[in-house]
Amino acid sequence: MRRMSLTPELVALCHREEADPGPSGEWTQLIDDDFRALALRLSGEADAGPLWVFAYGSLIWKPAFESVEQRRASAYGWHRSFCLDLVRWRGSAAQPGLMMALERGGRCEGVIYRLPDGEKPAQIERLLRREIDDHEAVSSVRWVPVRTAQGSLRALGFWVGVTGRGTSVGQPLEKVAWVLARACGHVGSGAEYLHNTVSHLEAFGIRDRNLWRLQELVADEIRSIHGHRIASSEPSETAVAAII
Repeated sequence: MRRMSLTPELVALCHREEADPGPSGEWTQLIDDDFRALALRLSGEADAGPLWVFAYGSLIWKPAFESVEQRRASAYGWHRSFCLDLVRWRGSAAQPGLMMALERGGRCEGVIYRLPDGEKPAQIERLLRREIDDHEAVSSVRWVPVRTAQGSLRALGFWVGVTGRGTSVGQPLEKVAWVLARACGHVGSGAEYLHNTVSHLEAFGIRDRNLWRLQELVADEIRSIHGHRIASSEPSETAVAAII
């Protein structure tokens, strides 16, 4: 694996304790009947055979579901983008954050997971409850055609093709880096989210050029913000000489 500029030590500097503010009230929350109805619809649209899930971000390093097989896969016509605005989870009202979604254009290399054989509606409902919680997000859940070394298939994807309120598409990497180096919520920081994604993609042999450049920019931002803390944690020349 290549050595990342965004080290765990730099990521740790971004952490701070934040209380969970709870749902903002801006969005229409899904209820049990909504989850069941959406799961049934998606199950009816599914191909015959196993249920596959396409992971391109946090689902790679925190799937929260059991899988029996995983494969490298490419989704054509989509690319990773930090375009979802966050004021909860990994952001706050004081310092909003950004989360990844799939934006149109290009190609996204990711991982597909095959879930154990079972009742598809129940499996899909569990995934839905992990990934979305409001009506406005329903349209971002869709079947994504992917290509693998073993052939083509369709996998369930989340946060695909989001538009409208709550999104900031097409932002330059420098602006995204500024946000990720500063945003933190009750589940962690934006820098941690980026570090986990890039390091796990590297473990799969997936090289995302934009994300690699982004982690370099975020590392530089963190150094500019916390330079005094970094300098104070480094041993002085006298101390180094004494050790030697």
